Amino acid sequence: MKDLSRDELIAVIEEAIGGGITVNFSGKARATRIAREVRPRIVRRIKTLSVGDQVSQAENVLIEGDNLQAMATLYRERGQVDLILTDPPYNTGRDFRYNDRWEEDPNDSSLGHFVSPDDGARHTKWMRFMWPRLHMMRSMLKPGGVLAICIDYRELFRLGQMLDEIFGSDNRVGIINWQKNYTSRNDNTNISTATEYVLIYARSLEKLTTTPLEKEKSGYSNPDDDPEGLWASNPLHAPSASTHPTMVYAIQNPFSGNLVYPPDGRCWTFERPAIKKSLEGWGSTYQNKQLDDGNPPALVIKGAKEFDLSDAATKAASKRAFARYKKPEWPIIFPTDKGAGGLRRKIYLNKVRKGVIPTTYWADEDLDTFVIGSTSWDHEQSCGRSTKLAIGDH
Repeated sequence: MKDLSRDELIAVIEEAIGGGITVNFSGKARATRIAREVRPRIVRRIKTLSVGDQVSQAENVLIEGDNLQAMATLYRERGQVDLILTDPPYNTGRDFRYNDRWEEDPNDSSLGHFVSPDDGARHTKWMRFMWPRLHMMRSMLKPGGVLAICIDYRELFRLGQMLDEIFGSDNRVGIINWQKNYTSRNDNTNISTATEYVLIYARSLEKLTTTPLEKEKSGYSNPDDDPEGLWASNPLHAPSASTHPTMVYAIQNPFSGNLVYPPDGRCWTFERPAIKKSLEGWGSTYQNKQLDDGNPPALVIKGAKEFDLSDAATKAASKRAFARYKKPEWPIIFPTDKGAGGLRRKIYLNKVRKGVIPTTYWADEDLDTFVIGSTSWDHEQSCGRSTKLAIGDH
């Protein structure tokens, strides 16, 4: 029986005593040792590419090379990094290279060959590639530091298993699901891929401290002197018309008298009673009326027989609505273009951003979530200030 290395012995002991989550793959022990054998890059200042005095120049460094080698170069900073953001290769068969010689000499300068999607060992090679880098990233973090690592569905589960072993599942902060595409793609025969993921792990969750994001006030105003304060105009409709057919119907605009429908494939965001109550805030009573349009009953002004200003009841309602428009604190649902446009809804800054805590779902601003009262964050808002280490593919 051959002698075991220290790392191999630790692995055997942990497995024997059930020391948390572990993942096994060919070459794991060797991949664990590689991080300690990588030599740092030679750092030198290039005057023609430098800006500022020598003190300013010393505050930042640009390293060209493999990311493991870059971290080895920065190893003097280990334990000092607040945040590492990395976007590794996703093992697509097009953007992932692997050099078999790295297993013997991790300082070999070649990037290796592209790993073919038909390579039966492609997942194992990817894990051997990532394992020493994940260990190095953890060592770079402060006790309360955080790793944010982007990934797609190809290696999501394997990456999660590796991170659970290296960081510990108790230190998993969350998994962010972000919408990378807002239209359907033909990249998958069965399901169009619209999302990717950001796995967030803390070196020590107990020592992690976070602060709420600063409230973003751009896009918010208060043209009607609403006592609730700043608000933004949001669509009154949302996706999911197919699953909420009872919420696809006509609404009569209290200003123009026209019938308004949600766009194709979308439904009204609020329940019918809430919409009716808000519309009646413009001075007229609304009622349900079945129209010959194949939809559930419409919400129309009581007594209206025609849906334009030629109708007496509609014209009277329009006068009341315009008179109300001149007063403060408009109803939650209001028309755009001073009554001539479509219907929108108010979103108050002090309510929607209450707590200002980012969620695990990041979507485009125009793709509203259907749940009333929840908060859906744009990915542009999830940012902060800290000591960061950004790591590219190679």
